[in-house]
Amino acid sequence: MKNKHTFMLLLGVGLSIAIFVGYHYLIPKTELTYDDDQEGLGDQIVFKFSHVVAENTPKGLAANKFAELVYEKSNGTIKIEVFPNGSLYSDIEEINALQEGQVQFIAPSTSKLGMLSPEWGVLDLPYAFPNHEAVQEGLNGPIGEQLLDSLQKDRIKGLAHWSNGFKQITSNKGPIYEPEDIKGQSFRIMQSDIIQAQFEKLHVKALQESFNSTYQLLEEGKVIGEENTISNIYSKRFYNVQKHLTMTNHGYLGYAVMMDQKTWDKQSEKTKTIIQEAMAETTEWNNSHSIKMNDDQLRLIKQNSSIEIHELTKAQEMEWKQEMYPVYEELATKIGEQIVEDLKELRAKYEVEKID
Repeated sequence: MKNKHTFMLLLGVGLSIAIFVGYHYLIPKTELTYDDDQEGLGDQIVFKFSHVVAENTPKGLAANKFAELVYEKSNGTIKIEVFPNGSLYSDIEEINALQEGQVQFIAPSTSKLGMLSPEWGVLDLPYAFPNHEAVQEGLNGPIGEQLLDSLQKDRIKGLAHWSNGFKQITSNKGPIYEPEDIKGQSFRIMQSDIIQAQFEKLHVKALQESFNSTYQLLEEGKVIGEENTISNIYSKRFYNVQKHLTMTNHGYLGYAVMMDQKTWDKQSEKTKTIIQEAMAETTEWNNSHSIKMNDDQLRLIKQNSSIEIHELTKAQEMEWKQEMYPVYEELATKIGEQIVEDLKELRAKYEVEKID
């Protein structure tokens, strides 16, 4: 009996060994199929880019182009998800969202940045840039660099300046040719005390409200007019709720593209290089494309809407400048006297060239 039990035990051990050996050495191994689409997916970096304008605007198109370039340059290992039209955050909320890490890229209008550094107000001064060439020299030179550097104290990485163009005036009370014509009206403006001071100079009641609330404010008659670039007037169809559009070119509208510094510092040198290269290419593209887009969309407004479009004579333009230029001296202390002087020198240079 004892020998029988021993035999059965040895038989069981032998069978176990045979099964083990057969599984590992006798049964052919199957190689896993390699799928190169899966390579690196576990390491893909995903960033959120939030902005408040439509996709068919200079900023909207630039954001999409930047995302495409980053994806291409990184071979798909870096993905930027773009959220337009304030679908994530309004223009009032987006800076806080960036600092809290809810999004990684934003491109607020420079007018919003006075809440961070008063120097940004220099770009809101009336008739700051006589033409597009002056814009590029200003933003790509010491003025633009100083403004981006000023964000560092708030732990924000300034990446680039994107341009939209020059602002015009729309109103339901007009036509507006001279400063006297706008007196007593109510306007929606961006969140900028510098812009507020200008409209108060014109005896206009200025209401600082978010961009995406503008159409409703106009439609409901809570304000009579607003100021904006042609691309924003077109994309948001402000021409449907406004009777008059005056081509004043009285102000500049641009955007500062930025990341949270903490997020930037966490990235590898390779990722930083890809972002910077893509940003440089996008910015160069934006500089020329924004001008063409505003011109094209002005033609579309003329063709497809009943809004009356008014052009200023040289004499009328000079009246606006004479009425608004005093704010330079009044606001220089608040903005920063040196940067205001730098802008005035740049402005004078291009005004002389324009006359010549």
